[in-house]
Amino acid sequence: MTAVDTGTDDLLADITDGVAVLTMNRPDRRNALSGPMLTAMAAVLADVETDEAVRCVVLTGAGGAFSAGGDVKAMNERPPANGSGPLTAAMQRQRLGQRATSGRLWSMGKPTIAAIPGPAAGAGLALALACDLRYAVSGAVLTTAFARVAFSGDFGGTWFLTRLVGPARAKELYYFSERLSADEAAREGIVNAVFSPEEFDREVMARARRLAAGPAIAYRYMKENLDRAVHADLGECMDLEVTNHFITGMTADHREATQAFVDKREPRFIGR
Repeated sequence: MTAVDTGTDDLLADITDGVAVLTMNRPDRRNALSGPMLTAMAAVLADVETDEAVRCVVLTGAGGAFSAGGDVKAMNERPPANGSGPLTAAMQRQRLGQRATSGRLWSMGKPTIAAIPGPAAGAGLALALACDLRYAVSGAVLTTAFARVAFSGDFGGTWFLTRLVGPARAKELYYFSERLSADEAAREGIVNAVFSPEEFDREVMARARRLAAGPAIAYRYMKENLDRAVHADLGECMDLEVTNHFITGMTADHREATQAFVDKREPRFIGR
């Protein structure tokens, strides 16, 4: 395991067997987001996106929670906003910060996993929704939560959730801030699978290691194809598939896979 210096205790990170694990680490606040946490998350995600040794990214939380989202206690201590220049600057900082965190989790050309060991709410849920795959522990609760604190929502959650469950259900989940159990979230397609507390870490990391050992270039173009499929027409998607299919067909991983098939063995991918 290689520990990553994030510059703050609010975010821990390490890399093992091609898997980068980022752990939100404010367990006393159920991993509510902080400025140092988000700054560190943006920096680490930027680094691992271009690090060839990293083939899969896992985002999780410490102390039996994923993330409660915004720090409501800290919000209550802030003076009221008045629409002045500093507010405009703060809005721009948040826009850039969101693109560098949830936006990068969504767009990076590597598989991303949200490992949800407990509650995920508000912006914390949005970060989970930004990942390609979500696995939850039984007993975890997911909620948009924004209506409860009179916020409209951020970190891309409305966009991610609409893609998963459709606009009518997404509006219902935002308007009423329903609390979904992990099993309910799985039935709605919001999480991919639910595991018992005893199995959770083992099952999630087994999947992460499997992805890290897989054909990295093929995954990158596969992710591009799948993301485009949501909003492009069939012809555009098919044309993109052909382009990416030919590109991946010229990789060393493809040649290794075909040789492994002939040899009746498992392929050994190198990400090239």
